[in-house]
Amino acid sequence: MNKAGEWLRRLWGADVSADLRAFEQRLGHAFGDRDLLRLALTHRSFANERQLANQNERLEFLGDAVLGLVTARLLYREHPDLPEGELSRRKSYLVSEPTLAALAHRVELGEVLRLGVGEHRSGGREKPSLLADTLEAVFGAVYLDGGLAAGESVIEPLLRQEMEETDDWDRRDPKTQLQELVQARVGSLPRYVIREEQGPDHAKTFTVECRVSGEAVGVGSGSSKKAAQQEAARRALEGGFLDPPEGHS
Repeated sequence: MNKAGEWLRRLWGADVSADLRAFEQRLGHAFGDRDLLRLALTHRSFANERQLANQNERLEFLGDAVLGLVTARLLYREHPDLPEGELSRRKSYLVSEPTLAALAHRVELGEVLRLGVGEHRSGGREKPSLLADTLEAVFGAVYLDGGLAAGESVIEPLLRQEMEETDDWDRRDPKTQLQELVQARVGSLPRYVIREEQGPDHAKTFTVECRVSGEAVGVGSGSSKKAAQQEAARRALEGGFLDPPEGHS
C-alpha cells in the first residue's frame, strides 16, 4: 500500500491494530484498554472533523502531572547530593517541550497520531508542540490503564536515556532561563499575556507578549500557547533588557 493509502487507512479509522501493537512495543506498555491509547492519540483536529465528543487534551493534563511526579522521583533517587535548585533545573529540562518532542520521535509517535486533514497536511506529525502534548496524553493513558507503576515503567527508561545523553544541563529552555534571570535581578516572575489567536481550532496560531514588572520585553508566536511563550521568552533574552548597564558588572 502506498503512503497516501496507508495514511488514509489510519486517518479514517480502519483496523490499525498492528500499528498500535508496534507502538506499544516501542513504548514498553501493552494496554489492557486500548481505547485509552486511541483517545490519547486523537488530536482535536481529528475529533472536530469527525464530530467526536472526545479528544486527548484531558489526558494531556493528567499526563503532565504524572510526568512531573515520575521525573521528580527519578532525579531525587538518582542524585542524592544535588540541591533543590539543581534538581528543579534538571526537571525543567527533562519535561520541556523540546525534550518531550525528541522522546516522541524516539518512539515514532507521529506515525500513529490521529490528525485532521488540515493538520496532517500542515506537517502536524512533526510539530514539536503537538508531539510533546500528545506524549503527555499517552503518559496519562498509561497511568489510567496500569497505575503509577506502569507510568514509571514507561517514562523512566525514556528519561534515563535522555539523562545519559545529556552532558550540558545548562541547555535550559528560554522560558526557564528568563524566569531565573528575572527572579534573581528583579525579584518577580515574568508574565505571559495572549495578544492574539488566529486560525481554526485545529490549526491556531497564538501571539503572546512577555511582561516583566509591567513592561513588554518580548513577543512571540507559535502553534500552541507554550510554544508562543517560549518564543516570547527567547526574544526577551535576545533583547538584552536584563543586561547590566555599561560600567557595571
